[in-house]
Amino acid sequence: VLAPGIAAAFLLGVTWKRASAKGGMWGLLSGIIIGLTRLGAKVYYSNTPDAADSWFKAVFYDFNWLFFCGVMLVVCCLVVIVVSLCTEAPSKEKIQGLVFGTSYHITYLYNADLQEDIEQTLALVDNALSMFNPESTISEVNRSESVSVDDTLFLKVFRRAMEISDLTCGAFDITVAPAVNAWGFGFKHAENIRQATIDSLLEITGYRKIHETDGMIVKDDPRIMLDCSAIAKGFGSDMVAGMLRSKGINDFMVEIGGEIVLSGQNPKGKLWNIGISKPVDDSLSVSSELQTVIPITDIAMATSGNYRNFYVKDGRKYAHTIDPHTCQPVSHNLLSATVFAPDCATADALATSMMVMGLDSAQALLSRHPEIQAYLIYQTPDGSITTNNMILNQAMEGLPK
Repeated sequence: VLAPGIAAAFLLGVTWKRASAKGGMWGLLSGIIIGLTRLGAKVYYSNTPDAADSWFKAVFYDFNWLFFCGVMLVVCCLVVIVVSLCTEAPSKEKIQGLVFGTSYHITYLYNADLQEDIEQTLALVDNALSMFNPESTISEVNRSESVSVDDTLFLKVFRRAMEISDLTCGAFDITVAPAVNAWGFGFKHAENIRQATIDSLLEITGYRKIHETDGMIVKDDPRIMLDCSAIAKGFGSDMVAGMLRSKGINDFMVEIGGEIVLSGQNPKGKLWNIGISKPVDDSLSVSSELQTVIPITDIAMATSGNYRNFYVKDGRKYAHTIDPHTCQPVSHNLLSATVFAPDCATADALATSMMVMGLDSAQALLSRHPEIQAYLIYQTPDGSITTNNMILNQAMEGLPK
């Protein structure tokens, strides 16, 4: 009963790119209806030997089983083809805009413009995690010593941030906001940094100084402020990817500020080709030189580096990555870290963590956790730029081809 319809839907779905899900469904349904009709005819005519001859009896009763299955397969294939041709083929859609103080670019195959759905999804993330939005949940937390939070998105990100802080021994720390602001990379003006300022910042920095129990966020010091910018863009990409999947879209690329989720095939029917920027000082973001291009899909990835977000004062270069352990900008030879993970929030947070850790600690983390995949670009003592190609090759073996 089922075999011809399943065969038709499967064979055409695999071999014919124009085949649609609706066509496969109707092909399978046709097979079921025709097969059940034959079963009914077999039962009826077997128990009614004196029934008059008819075309119905000839087709559904007299045909031998093998010949009937062949006819069913042809009919089901025709149904798949006709319905698929009558169904509008998915077209390539490109959406772009601004969010979280950066740009986003989304490409997907679908029959409709989902700009409104995408903006609504990103608004949910903004309402939970944006420090620039005074009505957001994180802004409410930053204004309070303790607060009850019913925002499930905020709690999900907060708990994941705490897990990654544990994993990285505090290299990832969302309480770093006051230090980021003091150095001039957050949403306040820079100030002159003295040792007394550093000591004061250290008193209110540390992920173990803020706690969550059943939605209640409690801070050890009311001056503690949260900054989720190192995980929010990745989480936003995850949210948009989830929305696309909920609509049955499997071929897409979501990119928010360089944090990317990939699925299925690109519009040319191939893997997505993602470039990793060469880490050259580029505070104006005008350089488009690439270090490498990776063909990849069904994965999330995020890159962190200090080559675009920095400023120079009194002849000294200050990077935007702040070490929560010292409340000062990092200074080491790791120039860029690209992390691959099942979800973009994790990739985003770990990429930032590795830029805090530096090369040796990042490689030690990778050796302890082989499930974490990363492409590191660093500067050697002689000034040349190199990568951990061996680690990249090992990582790519586990990624979809």
